[in-house]
Amino acid sequence: MSKIHTKIFTGAATALITPFKSGKIDHEALKRLIDIQIAGDISALVICGTTGEASTLSEEEYSECISIAVAHANGRATIIAGSGSNCTEKAVRLSRTACELGADALLVITPYYNKTNEEGLWRHFYQIADNVSKPVILYNVPSRTGMNITAGAYKKLFEHENIYGIKEASCNMSDIVDLASTKNDSFDLYCGNDDLVIPMLSVGGSGVISVISNIMPKEVSDMCSCFFSGKTEEARQIQLWLIPLIRSMFCEVNPIPVKYAMSLMGLCSAEVRAPLYEPSDASKEKIKHALEQYRMI
Repeated sequence: MSKIHTKIFTGAATALITPFKSGKIDHEALKRLIDIQIAGDISALVICGTTGEASTLSEEEYSECISIAVAHANGRATIIAGSGSNCTEKAVRLSRTACELGADALLVITPYYNKTNEEGLWRHFYQIADNVSKPVILYNVPSRTGMNITAGAYKKLFEHENIYGIKEASCNMSDIVDLASTKNDSFDLYCGNDDLVIPMLSVGGSGVISVISNIMPKEVSDMCSCFFSGKTEEARQIQLWLIPLIRSMFCEVNPIPVKYAMSLMGLCSAEVRAPLYEPSDASKEKIKHALEQYRMI
């Protein structure tokens, strides 16, 4: 029996940072950022993803973040919990926790470091999807994990009734076009690179999970809305206009630059967790200059 497909979200989602203050999660800043995102017409929020520094959060802190986001958003935006791990059992545990806390969907990254083969990969995702009540979005980002989802694995993953889509951040448009041409209608493609949103929407993407929307939620949302409403030239212009700012936000490892930018904007602390560290002086200057050019500070 084929699954009944409902999109988890369409348009712009933000891979939200986790704000820290003196080593602890800054609850008030997190709530404030959620309000800013919703006011910027963001459709969904990814909590505890890569940009949220999930790998350095304890499981107690993970639960804290998901609980705060679900309660504070209160149905105003779709809450997607990053719940992946390179340990399948841990990923199942985090995924179940997120579901119990009220997350609407899960974002599950490929295993990293202890990379597996094709069968191990799809079985990893199947074990997670089999054990949760909420829909799963896969996350492919080989630049971070050293592992790329193969065509054979995708074919198998398309079949699972609880796997609804992919956040694709491989930067390989040839592979992405192949994926778009072979996926079925019950499997959504989401862009994971801020500089490739319009190219991916043009081959059938359903939206973007964005880093830049931490500081420009309305603009990223408008770019997607324009595209889907047929205003493709406007969408293209927004994409091209954002490119210099996007480049500055990736001058060092994400989320170091975007957190520093948000601190300059007075939104939260720039604090990141080790092994991440504050930007170099040259990067700080580059980020500050970009924000000034866009009149954000």
